[in-house]
Amino acid sequence: MQAKLRELADLLQKEAQHEGLNETSIVNVKLFKASSITEALHTVYEPSLFIIAQGAKIVILGATTYRYDASSYLVSSMNLPISGQIVEASLSKPFLSMQLCFTPEYIFDLASQMNSLKKETIQTPLAMSVHRVSEALIDAALRLAKLFQNAEDSSILAPLIIKEILYRLLQGECGVILRQFVLYGSNANRIAQSIELITKDISEPLHVGLLSQKVGMSVSAFHKHFKHVTAMSPIQYQKQLRLQKARELLFTKTHEVGEVAFNVGYESPSQFSREYARFFGFSPQKDLMKFKMEINDV
Repeated sequence: MQAKLRELADLLQKEAQHEGLNETSIVNVKLFKASSITEALHTVYEPSLFIIAQGAKIVILGATTYRYDASSYLVSSMNLPISGQIVEASLSKPFLSMQLCFTPEYIFDLASQMNSLKKETIQTPLAMSVHRVSEALIDAALRLAKLFQNAEDSSILAPLIIKEILYRLLQGECGVILRQFVLYGSNANRIAQSIELITKDISEPLHVGLLSQKVGMSVSAFHKHFKHVTAMSPIQYQKQLRLQKARELLFTKTHEVGEVAFNVGYESPSQFSREYARFFGFSPQKDLMKFKMEINDV
């Protein structure tokens, strides 16, 4: 498998033209490259599989820390605000990873076709997990990476290989976990529905009682299972999403701080600035200044 990982790393390095996130010619497949160790960066993971070909990374969700490398893979079953840090990378051996995004509907359709998939339910799981990678999974990822430079083959073969990769996921250790999030009526699926409602418009006030009622849970059960899934409370989850979106608006749009605060649901710019500084370590103004200086240095 080491030879296949080296070949995969070579293909990813050839395709990833710049540092950071790289889009590819294959829909829902992204690459990440880092030529040095990074500081902890905040972002939101969408439902995805992450495979590392070279290097290592730490991901923090709530109070839970995950470390994974080329011997393992990470799965995020829903939108999750996380902090991520590349901990193994260099110019000669950059960190290289592949992200395959998927929808819960696609997982459900695939799982429903698999008679061999274990049907048991488990205690509501965290929506993120790390598992040992299999040679079959790396082999499929390698075949997918070989399609980056072949548009004609890619249009036909990429969807088939992606289906195979997700099939391997459902066959593996995380199969039972993934199934919980797409199984209608399960507690994990109810929390997944609530997260869709929260993320639909993060500027809207969060009414936990109304939200729990919409997904068919008592308030106490909703709080309990929400924390099982996301490692944080509903209020903390929405706050982190709001602050992540605010930072994105601040860096990519010509918005004033007060306008950014209003756009993500804050009525008080001063409260927004305090919570922003507590979360990111800098006030919005200083964070934007730091970002502009880093861009100018590139």
